[in-house]
Amino acid sequence: MNTRKALLLVASHVAFAAAGFAVGIYALPILTAPAAPTAQEIKAATAQTQFTGQFKRDLKDSDALHWGEGTVSIAPTAISLSGKLAPGPDYKLYLSPEFVETEADFNRLKESMVRVGDVKTFENFVVAVPASIDPTKYNAVIVWCETFGQFITAAKYR
Repeated sequence: MNTRKALLLVASHVAFAAAGFAVGIYALPILTAPAAPTAQEIKAATAQTQFTGQFKRDLKDSDALHWGEGTVSIAPTAISLSGKLAPGPDYKLYLSPEFVETEADFNRLKESMVRVGDVKTFENFVVAVPASIDPTKYNAVIVWCETFGQFITAAKYR
């Protein structure tokens, strides 16, 4: 085998390995996600709703792989989504004093935000609000991918 063929063979194997790794990173959260909350669980979580907002696909930093859509409900003890999120790893739910729709704005305001908890499902979710957090002190809810520093979606609720 000549050097050119060997280099081509190595390059093709590296390219396929990288593509496989990327597909695995994307697919793993989908394969390991717990069951989405049922309609009854969403209804129970929204029983004391104080505020609602809308996740929309057309935010500035949302794209084909990073988006959310649906109604987000904010109650004193839980934040829930009746809708969908683009699948991905390590999603965190934040409350923010200002609405943001870009990674730059998120990073600029992160110190003034509070992390509520983990988002583990991609169709509907319910995230418990710790007793130390008062949602009335914030104006927007944000889903952020912590591992990759990616803005997913946000909704203004006040």
